[in-house]
This record gives sequence, C-alpha cells and structure tokens, in this order.
Amino acid sequence: MTRSVYVTGTDRGDGRQVVELGVMELLTRQVDRVGVFRPLVHDGPDRLFDLLRARYRLSQDASTVYGMDYHEAADLQAEQGTDELVSRLVDRFHAVARDYEVVLVLGTDFAATQLPDELALNARLANEFGASVIPVVGGKGQPAESVRAEARNAFRAYDGLGCDVLALIVNRVAPEDREVIQERLAARLPVPCYALPDDPTLAAPTVAQITHALGATVVLGDEAGLARDALDFVFGGAMLPNFLHALTPGCLVVTPGDRADLVVGALAAHSAGTPPIAGVLLTLDERPGEEVLTLAARLAPGTPVISVPGNSFPTAGELFALEGRMNAATPRKAETALGLFERHVDTADLLKRVSVARGSRVTPMMFEHELIEQARADRRRVVLPEGTEERVLRAADVLMRRDVCDLTLLGEVETIRKKAADLGVSLGDAELIDPQTSELRDRFAEKYAALRAHKGVTVELAYDVVADVNYFGTLMVEEGLADGMVSGSVHSTAATIRPAFEIIKTKPGGTAPGEASGGASIVSSVFFMCLADKVLVYGDCAVNPDPDAEQLADIAVQSAATAARFGVDPRIAMLSYSTGTSGSGADVDKVREATKLVRQSRPELRIEGPIQYDAAVEPSVAATKLPDSEVAGQATVLIFPDLNTGNNTYKAVQRSAGAVAVGPVLQGLRKPVNDLSRGALVSDIVNTVAITAIQSQTPAQGEEPSA
Repeated sequence: MTRSVYVTGTDRGDGRQVVELGVMELLTRQVDRVGVFRPLVHDGPDRLFDLLRARYRLSQDASTVYGMDYHEAADLQAEQGTDELVSRLVDRFHAVARDYEVVLVLGTDFAATQLPDELALNARLANEFGASVIPVVGGKGQPAESVRAEARNAFRAYDGLGCDVLALIVNRVAPEDREVIQERLAARLPVPCYALPDDPTLAAPTVAQITHALGATVVLGDEAGLARDALDFVFGGAMLPNFLHALTPGCLVVTPGDRADLVVGALAAHSAGTPPIAGVLLTLDERPGEEVLTLAARLAPGTPVISVPGNSFPTAGELFALEGRMNAATPRKAETALGLFERHVDTADLLKRVSVARGSRVTPMMFEHELIEQARADRRRVVLPEGTEERVLRAADVLMRRDVCDLTLLGEVETIRKKAADLGVSLGDAELIDPQTSELRDRFAEKYAALRAHKGVTVELAYDVVADVNYFGTLMVEEGLADGMVSGSVHSTAATIRPAFEIIKTKPGGTAPGEASGGASIVSSVFFMCLADKVLVYGDCAVNPDPDAEQLADIAVQSAATAARFGVDPRIAMLSYSTGTSGSGADVDKVREATKLVRQSRPELRIEGPIQYDAAVEPSVAATKLPDSEVAGQATVLIFPDLNTGNNTYKAVQRSAGAVAVGPVLQGLRKPVNDLSRGALVSDIVNTVAITAIQSQTPAQGEEPSA
C-alpha cells in the first residue's frame, strides 16, 4: 500500500510551505515516483505545486493533484454531509495513490474556507487516506509559553482524533526562543518535536512580486535584479546625507520620482556596496530625466527601478501588507527554506519514521540529493578561486542557503561583494580573500619556493606565482586552510590542475603487484553518469590520453574506490572492442594485462575484461558472451582504454540518452581538487563542490583527517 504523509496545521499563517518542501525533499531522496495530493484548493494558481513540479521534475498531471475547490466542498458538506465530502476526496486520493510509491498530502490552509471544524476534517482525511500526520504550528510574534501551549494542544487534537502523528513542527518562532521551545516540547510530548526559527527572507517579497502586486512599471533592471528580496522599506524624504544613513542592506527605496538626488544617491551607495539595496520604487508617476536614468543604469547595472502612479502614503500601506511567497519563480527562497528545514529537523530520524523503503532505482535527482546530504553530514571548507564569476557566485548562494559546506571565495573582495549585490545573491558567512593583498601571500611564497626549489624557483618568483587564484587556492588546501578546491568555470583544465600536480601531488603507494593499496601512481578522473534509473561511473574521460596497462589498472582501482565512496557498488568493466578471448592485438592485450594487474593487487574487487560496452551493461548480451561472469550485464564502473574513447562516449551518452554527467571528478591526489567544464551550469558547480567536500571527509592512506 502506498505510504502517505499528511502535512497539516491548526490555523493560517504557519508558513507550512517550508515543511511541505522539506518533506518532499526527504521523500524524493528515497523513491523515484512521489505523488502530490491537495484535497481542497482555492481558485487561482497553486504556487506551491508549481514550485514542486518545477523543482522535482514531477510528471504528475495537475488535474489529478486536487480533490475539489473550497466552494464546492462547502456546498457539498452543507447539502450532503461530511461523510459524502470525505468519501469523494478519498476516491480522488486513491486515484493518485495507485500510480505512486508515496504521496505527499498538502492539508487545508484555514484561510476563509467556510468549513466547520477544519482541524477535525484534516484529521479524518489523514486517517481515511492511511496517512501519517505532521502538524505544523505557527509561532510568529508569539511568546515562547504561548507557542508551547499551542503546540501541545495541536498534538493532543490530532492524536485524540486517532491520527498517527510522525512529528510536530513549530515554525516561525523567535530565533532566541527556538532551543528552549524545542527542548520543553521534546520533554512533554511522545513524538519528535522541532522548532524552526523565523527567517525574514522567506516572508520578504521579491521586487518582481512587488511589481506585480502594485501594477508597477519596470523602468530599469534585469531579471536577476527583480528576483532580489526586499528585506526592508526606506522612504526617501530627507536630504541626501541623512537619507544615506537610513539605508539598510536589501532595502527597497521608496521615493517620489522627482527626487533624482535620492535615486542617484541610493544607486551609488549600492554600487559601492554600502549598502547593497534591492531597488528603487518611484511614486507620483514621476520619473527622472533620461540623463539621470542613463547615469543610474551605469551606476548599478541590473538594479531595478520601478514606478507607480500613487503617492508614497498609500503605496506604503500596500507594501507593508505584502508577504513574499515561495513559487517556481523564487528558487532562492526554496533553497533558504530547505536549508532552514534541514538545519533544525533531524531528517534522518524523520525519514526512518516515515518508513519509506528506498527504491532500487537511483535517479539523477536522488543521486544529487544524496550528495548534498552526505556533504552536510560532515561539514568541510571548499575554496572557490573564481570568486567573481557569476555562476560561481550563484552556486555559492545555493550552497550557503542549503548549509552544505563552508566556502572561501578568492578575488578582489570589493569586486566579489559588488557582483554578489548586483546579482542579488547572499554569500552568508563565506570567507572572502584577495590573494594579491592577503597576509598569507608571504607564507605561501616560502612554501611554494621550498616545494619547487629543485626547479630553481626562488621566493621572489614564488611571490608572483602564488598570487594566481588557482595556486593560492591549492596552497590553502595543502596548508589545511581549506579541505578541497573547485575551479575551472573560466580557467582551463591545465590551469586548474597543474598547481595540484606541483603542490598536492598523488597519494603515496600504487596499485601494481606488491605495492600498497590505496595509493595512486597517476591522477585520473571519473564522470558520474546519471541515467534515468541508475548511476554509472566512467573513467578516465578527462585526463590521461593513452594510459599503459599499469596506469589503466590504477585508474580502475581508483574509480572503484570513488564509486564506493559515493554509494555505487563497484563492478568493474575493462572496456575494449573485444570480449573475453575473442580478440587479440596490442589494444586488447593492454586491457587484458590491466585486468590481470587489478586481480593480482586487489583480488576482492569484481572485475571483467576485456569486455565490450554492450556485454558490460546489457544482461541479454552478457548471457550470450560471458554467461558465468559476475560483472557482465551489470557493470557499474566502466573503464575506457584511452581518452579518445572515454571522452567521446561520455558526451555521446550525455547528449543522446539525456544523462546527467557529474564531473570530471579527479582522483589520485592526496587532497581533493576538482575541475569544472567551462560550460558548467550552476547545478554542476553545486554538485562538484558537494563531491569535493565528500572526498575530503575520507583522508588518504597515512594522512590525518583535515581539521
């Protein structure tokens, strides 16, 4: 029977969407097919379902998501009674449940629904659906004792109505009260209780939402600027010096359109980063002249300037009534919400209580979820040398909001801050370092000169070399000031990994017979190829042009270790154009010899070779060509004989099969450094940083764990 989770509340304004999003994240980590059901819905767009559909790539037909609208439900209940209403909603729920492994049920919202005893209706629906319940209690603006009392009452109400209560969550509590509320509830209630602090950025409307709500006209600005959160409102009326003192980070400046001095002053302050603002709202249907607007566009490119016809007083009333909402157009709010949920909820315990068995399929999304969770479990610091690059800043924003790892960004500090402000991204507690002016530069120069003295490198020459962001970042890793490095979005592969070859070098030992296992003779790479229903590991597709047999054996062993580290059970296929003993020639002999070396040095590994790709992954072909092999037909680690074959194959599978290729992930180095494609997307950077953090969690043989 389909397992279902019913997220509900006791009153409106509980910010329940944070919990609904967090639970959806948990469920999609475990199973491929998660359905959504909302028993009752208001007229108009369902912003949360739109967000869930976009974020989790749901294929569910929207018409199956909803039971009925509130007006229909109220009429039906009045005319035919609650039993008939519940019966129809149960039928519509089961129509969804038949097609999905688990269903997330979004309870009623207690907002002008005209339904008597709405809490009891939610409880009965949960019971009829066979769903476990997570009640959410809103705590915004309430003293701690009131919040605790309401939470206890909510548990008693749902428990008393026969519900299987999984956990209770109190949301939007004052941050200073969070710990004491959670501790006292945990001592009084028999189910896990979690308290989530209020986060102003979740309730803050974006400039785009303000524009839509007020019917404003966009005078200046781009999509990124309109996506900024308006964390505060500052009304311009004072003279410029006093006005500048009133500006706050993330504020929306509201001023009559004829105050060109305040418009230019606010944008100049933003440009200088003192402080970065969300944008400017002009009232009275007045706009500065073209000369001023041209100057404004140059001062703060992308920063929105919007205009409304009304004056400041009624506009203020509308602004203060607005509250930001998560939807498909506000992905940063979703990242913030998930970070909040995952920071303050014991997600592992909650998932265990949900009792959803992990599916046998591993989808790209499930693999990406697992990376984030694994990285977060043992927090590390990753240095990003390309700190002024837009995609890197957007990825840093996601990583900080999701609380994945600590970050250090390299580059001119004011440039990083200004670029982040222009993009409307938050860098949170990220460390910003300018290698040119850092006090570490002298120390790093001495270190690099000592390492490269055999090449004639002096301290003076090293002083210039270490100012390069990739060398500086690599030295941070070597010196234990960071656990790993990710670069390459605007640098070549050589520029990214050459410093690692010179400074970090390979793991001690090797894989040839008689050598210690766990070491590496060369640096190589793998791609995680996320297909529709499984994850394969391809190596080496990025570094070594034509490895010999010993190097190929090393690549196989390292790739198996990488696969195992990331949850892929390694079954190694040493690929060739020939399977078994059917072919001969130098290329096949190399693969055959490499397979022999791996078997000698690592007899516990499951390996087959030489083997053709189809025999490696397709059981029906394997049954004909290698019927007794424990690898053929079910290989998970595929080792290509040369770079030409590997690179072309991974790109062919990526483009033709629609696979998500995560990598290249470098292996064999003593400490993790990873290279990005120069066409990397923000999601690629996020995944690579998570992988790098995970790699640093397991130290190389003979090394101490990073601090």
